[in-house]
Amino acid sequence: MKIYRDYIKRVLGFVLSFLAIICLSPLFLVVTIWLHFANKGAGAFFFQERPGKNGKIFKIIKYKTMTDERDATGKLLPDDQRLTKVGRFVRSTSIDELPQLFNVLKGDMALIGPRPLLVDYLPLYSREQARRHEVRPGITGWAQCHGRNTLSWSEKFSLDVWYVDHCSFLIDLQVILTTIKKVVVRDGISHEGQATMDKFNGNN
Repeated sequence: MKIYRDYIKRVLGFVLSFLAIICLSPLFLVVTIWLHFANKGAGAFFFQERPGKNGKIFKIIKYKTMTDERDATGKLLPDDQRLTKVGRFVRSTSIDELPQLFNVLKGDMALIGPRPLLVDYLPLYSREQARRHEVRPGITGWAQCHGRNTLSWSEKFSLDVWYVDHCSFLIDLQVILTTIKKVVVRDGISHEGQATMDKFNGNN
């Protein structure tokens, strides 16, 4: 399905993202205002450099779910202390991922694909794990359908590479339907006992 992966998927992603942004514009407005006040001046959006297809760096955009509160030494407080009630709701419903529709429009991302991770991880991947960058990263993906943040890093990377080798319209449709189900039941949002997942160190 190389034609689908390299050409058709990009066209579909552009059209669907454009339509979604139009339909969801009232939600974007409400959530942006809501987070602006909840984040205590930290802003409503979060921008960060991430590696895309073939490792090309781009800036991902998400809704910001945490404040920028710091301790007496100027160090950021732990994630679970900075995560606001509004932010927890936005994250648990996956609304925080919606601004990435603009990344899809630009061509940095796809609707479906391996999640774009930190630039710091690039030198830590094995050759096989690095194959996850052979396709555009996605707002949701095969790994998110099979455990999301409850997976170990090795499990997540294995699923990402499986997707690279088996990408097709039917697989993407399955991912979309499964993602909708998981968002509704709020399954696999956080790693056990934590607000966010531990960072990848090359071993876990």
